[in-house]
This record gives sequence, structure tokens and C-alpha cells, in this order.
Amino acid sequence: MRRKFSVRDIAVQAGLSEATVDRVLHERPGVRAATVEQVRRAVEDLERQQSQVRLSGRTVMFDVVMAAPRRFADAVRAALEVELPALHPATVRARFHTSSGAGGAWVAAELDRVLRTGSNGVVLQSPDLPEVRAAVQRLADAQVPVVTLASDLPGSRRRGYVGADNRGAGATAAYLLTQWVPDPAETVLVVGSRQPQDSERSRRKGFEAALAQLEGSVRPVLGVVDDDQDPAVLEEAVVAALAGRPTLRAVYSMCAGAGGNAAVVRAFERAGTRPVAFVAHDLDGENADLLRHGDLSVVLHHDLRSDCRQACRMLLQAPYTRSELPGTASPIQILTPFNVPPGA
Repeated sequence: MRRKFSVRDIAVQAGLSEATVDRVLHERPGVRAATVEQVRRAVEDLERQQSQVRLSGRTVMFDVVMAAPRRFADAVRAALEVELPALHPATVRARFHTSSGAGGAWVAAELDRVLRTGSNGVVLQSPDLPEVRAAVQRLADAQVPVVTLASDLPGSRRRGYVGADNRGAGATAAYLLTQWVPDPAETVLVVGSRQPQDSERSRRKGFEAALAQLEGSVRPVLGVVDDDQDPAVLEEAVVAALAGRPTLRAVYSMCAGAGGNAAVVRAFERAGTRPVAFVAHDLDGENADLLRHGDLSVVLHHDLRSDCRQACRMLLQAPYTRSELPGTASPIQILTPFNVPPGA
């Protein structure tokens, strides 16, 4: 394995001992494939964070633990690594632990591993489950602060939350859909995840409350599930939902994974139609392309770089206060094909 960094830097980044990293780098036998992969990922992280590695002085190591769709986890990684060099006077580096569709057992195990390895703080996105809360409690007892990102664990021992106003985002989606498809008898197709997080539940509550307020009646809502593993599964589910429903013309994608929104578009094409209105969340490369081509009507977006910057500053502040660290909800941006940011 090629080597551009010291054994110590790689070991810290990977959360392994220097002896183990040395064995991997020298390709000695008896090392598990998973450990080799862990070292490889650590080297890739270091390459992206080279400006931080070169800085002298005390290094602060944060861990990012995310049970989230792959495209969102990748967007957070990119946003955070852009922000790290601006966090002076601290030298901040980050280790990433991400899994698409993981449950509470995986999150709790990763948090416990962070506790054993040692960390200056954790940025966490996770389902709100008892085993996750227990792991956050263990970190708090060990004076390792946790800040939740995008999806909260209200009432837990986490030190603060950063992210969008998800309830407001869901209400905004309802408002937009009722403008494009005003007949309250027409069904809305809602795409959700198999294991919804607090963020998705808040979006749904805001969406349903706003529909009731705006229309004064209960508009039919048909739900389909995206497991973020195989977009073809979601495509078939949407095809089945469209069968015999010629008035289904509105789509709200609350939490589609990689390829999910494109799968919805393909399902409508197979049915010989297209949505009058299609509202989605988060501007990654895939959604930017769909938006430019008119397949999405709008994307509800918020500034991930600002969220990541705020999360890191909260963790840096955490050792100096015992109270909850106040965060500010990110404003929702309504992006259309005409105001997609350059480079998206």
C-alpha cells in the first residue's frame, strides 16, 4: 500500500493501533480484509484533508457517524471537508463512519467504538432508538460531546442539534403541491424510507398539518418505501401505485436514496405520464440533473456547509459549558431549474 503519511497519522485517522497499521502498510499476513479496507479509507480521508494534516499544533479529532442514504452521507462528507481548514485556531480532522440503511445496533456499535478509540466529539445522524440513546449517554458520561445533524434525538444527552427546520420543509412541500395540483381529491404519492428518522417524521407531520390547514379536508396520500439499496425496487413499487390511478400527478419525495428520484421518474414514464408536480429534498448532483431537465419541479435545500461548520464549532465549544448548545435551524431554499447554484 502506498504511503504518503506517517504511521501515527494513519493510525489516528483509522482508529487503529500503530502496530496494526504498520502490518497493513507492509502487507504482512494475518490481517483481516476489513482492517486493510479501514486503513485504505483512512489514507483516502487524509488525502482529502491534507491541509489539516500539515498544520502544526494540537489536533482535534471529530467522528462523523451517519446511518443515512449514501448520497446524503457523501454530501455531508464533502461539505465538512471544505469547512475543516476554516476552523482555526484549532486543527480539526474528521473520521467518517457511514452506512446506508443501518439500524440502531450498527449506530450504537460505532459510537461504542468511537468511545474506545477516543474522540473530541461526534457528529451524529441516526434513527431515534433506545440503543442509540444509551450509546449517546455513555459518550456523555465519558465527556465526549455529541451534536446531532439533520435528524435529532430530542431529550437525549446530545449537546445540540443543527440542521433544517424539517417540519417547516414538509409544510412548504404541501403548500407548493397544492398550488400545482389544487384539487384535494387528487392523490399525492409520498416516498419515504424503510426506517424513518426524526427528520423524516417531522417533515411528514409538517406536510400533513399544512395539507389539512390549506385544504380543510383530508387529501388522499399514498406512501411507497425506498430502502436505498436498489432503485429498481422503488421503481416497481411506484409502477404498482400508478396502476389504475390516472389522477396521481403529485409526488413528494421526503427521503429518497441514491437513484430513488430517478426511479420514480422512470416509473411514471413506463405508465406513459409524468408528474405535474414533483418536490424533493437536498441538492446533490443527481437531483441537480433531474431539476435542470425538468423532471423535478423544485428541490428543498439547505446549506450543508453552514450546518457542518456550526456542528464543529458547537463541539469545539462543548468543553467550556455544561448546558445545551443552542443551534440555529437552516433556512429552506426553494430551488428551481432557473436558480440551481453553479457547480451543483
